[in-house]
Amino acid sequence: MAKITYIEHTGKSHTIDVKSGLSVMEGAVQNNIPGIDADCGGGMACATCHVYVKEEWFNKIPPKNEGEDDMLDQAYKPQKNSRLSCQIEVSDNIDGLEVNLPEKQI
Repeated sequence: MAKITYIEHTGKSHTIDVKSGLSVMEGAVQNNIPGIDADCGGGMACATCHVYVKEEWFNKIPPKNEGEDDMLDQAYKPQKNSRLSCQIEVSDNIDGLEVNLPEKQI
């Protein structure tokens, strides 16, 4: 179990416990976090679970693969710290992770 904080573009934050082995996206969907659409259900076939990973966490999560990079090109305003939350697996190592949500998902 890890505490993950999802921060909406408005600044409102939601801190929830997410079971290890789930993705950051699955934790958001299961807890009705607004701003994560997850249209493809985690199949990395869309970019509607796009998040911005806080700088201090970016090097603590596994690096993105080429397929994720390609999908992020389709995301709304991607940045160097952009990730698909479906590709970030929850574990004790990321307890306390904070992600910012974009203004919208496309």
